[in-house]
Amino acid sequence: MTRCLHVVLLVAACFSLAGGQVKSQAPSGTVDDIKQLERDWSNAQKTGDIDRLSQILADDWIGLGSDGVRSTKKQNLDTIRSGANKLESFEIGQMDVQVIGLVAIVQGSDTEKSSFNGKDTSGKWVWTDVFAMRDGKWQAVRSQFAMVN
Repeated sequence: MTRCLHVVLLVAACFSLAGGQVKSQAPSGTVDDIKQLERDWSNAQKTGDIDRLSQILADDWIGLGSDGVRSTKKQNLDTIRSGANKLESFEIGQMDVQVIGLVAIVQGSDTEKSSFNGKDTSGKWVWTDVFAMRDGKWQAVRSQFAMVN
């Protein structure tokens, strides 16, 4: 009986420790901070704020478009700087943020009026962004997006 009680207490302690670790992964406000960073990203793209975009995107950021083409941070900023990538208006839909330690994964959607290389790309888009905590700040390291038909 005593041995059984010890096993039950040990299992309960393990679950207690595991539960405590899950709760401590995302500091209070982190999810809201990530959602605000997503809004800041869209606003910076709309206004052509290259400095703000440079802060949000990590130097090793890679984006994967719905056409399967990969783009680097430099390529992305160059298309915004040149006016080839234009975001005129947007409305962000619901966002789901999952924080796992020093990584945050965001799945979201938006409805936008936009163009790329003169082609209208307006409509509803869905996307996934991955952020990593680096040097005390969140930065986007990967993105994938697709237009909803």
